[in-house]
Amino acid sequence: MSGTFMYAPEAERLDRPALARLQLERLRGLLAHAYANVPHYRAAFDAAGVKPDDLRHLEDLARFPFTVKADLRDNYPFGLFAVPRERVVRIHASSGTTGRPTVVGYTEADLDTWAGLMARSLAATGVRPGDVVHNAYGYGLFTGGLGFHYGAERLKCSVVPMSGGNTEKQIGLIMDFGARALAATPSYALNIAEVAEQMGVSLIEAPLAIGVFGAEPWSETMRAELDRRLGIKACDMYGLSEIMGPGVAIECEHRVGLHGWEDHFLFEVVDPETLEPLPMGAEGELVITTLSKQALPMVRYRTRDITRLTDEPCACGRTHVRILRVTGRNDDMMIIRGVNVYPSQIEAALVGFPGVAPHYLLTLTRQGSLDHLTVEVEAEDSRDEDDRAHLARQVRHHLKSLVGISSEVLVRLPGELPRSQGKAVRVRDLRKEAE
Repeated sequence: MSGTFMYAPEAERLDRPALARLQLERLRGLLAHAYANVPHYRAAFDAAGVKPDDLRHLEDLARFPFTVKADLRDNYPFGLFAVPRERVVRIHASSGTTGRPTVVGYTEADLDTWAGLMARSLAATGVRPGDVVHNAYGYGLFTGGLGFHYGAERLKCSVVPMSGGNTEKQIGLIMDFGARALAATPSYALNIAEVAEQMGVSLIEAPLAIGVFGAEPWSETMRAELDRRLGIKACDMYGLSEIMGPGVAIECEHRVGLHGWEDHFLFEVVDPETLEPLPMGAEGELVITTLSKQALPMVRYRTRDITRLTDEPCACGRTHVRILRVTGRNDDMMIIRGVNVYPSQIEAALVGFPGVAPHYLLTLTRQGSLDHLTVEVEAEDSRDEDDRAHLARQVRHHLKSLVGISSEVLVRLPGELPRSQGKAVRVRDLRKEAE
């Protein structure tokens, strides 16, 4: 433990009682700030019959109402800001592909906190001051690019602000600049590995040692694939734009859960059906309350992510609660002929299957009154139609035995499925269109 490098050792090693006292103090201030300055929170608290002063213990937070993504859209664009718009020095927003985008804002102090937490997070994965960090997250309204950029600069790294796309050039710069860390979505990192192999470039022999991946669900089998093909230690980064962006939680070098920074966020797990709080270790939906956000406070934000928390000590010496790998999202869960399935379960079954490349697309349709799942995968190498049909039968049997669903499997030739330069689109649900 003594040899563990920490960006903010005093904060990262706070004992559990001290963390709880700090959380209570900051939570009281946050609730008062939200109630006084955001009409939505004032109305929601009043409707629930609670006032900020009713919070005397951390457990009292369970009496306060939840916030959901629809609240941001209903208050578009600036209705949830708790400071005058003139104090908001940066605005990010979601893509808004399904209606109004969700808008988030930051004061100068918010940006300072974010950069510090990102520096803390990168250091936990093994990134060190002076390292070259190749940032392939998208810049712009998406929080990923700038979140990683300012965090790596705060850690005093040399940042390559590449953004997504132009993959061959990315590979050239990774090699030429001697990047030690790669920041990207896992699906795009896989794309980088694949293109490098096609170019005859060995990233395994490059200085690249650490991958910091997030913004989309990925499985342990995907991690093993990225470790192997890039010659790195792939670490999971967790964050949501509504809460801050990347840097809410991070895996340390031991990779046994993501340390959630409890001095700035309060984490709960609730039953997705009853919404009642669950004890430490129980699986349920992750709920997050910001403790220090000025521009956009979030009270009990329902992430829809299904996971568990543990406060067991970590070998790295950090005391903050760990979020175990997210198994899926409430709103991503597919119900196929009565069986509940997460895309990550299918990914875990597909990635590493002999003869199958780690690229897939799931399409849901309705045939008559029954749901139908089509799974498209790629063969690792070019093979004739009969060989692909035989591989499809093997994959179909494997999915049935491992995940418990029947599906139609189509094996495509190498390169036929679309590649991601940002967040990968893995699922197309066409059932609503049919209705």
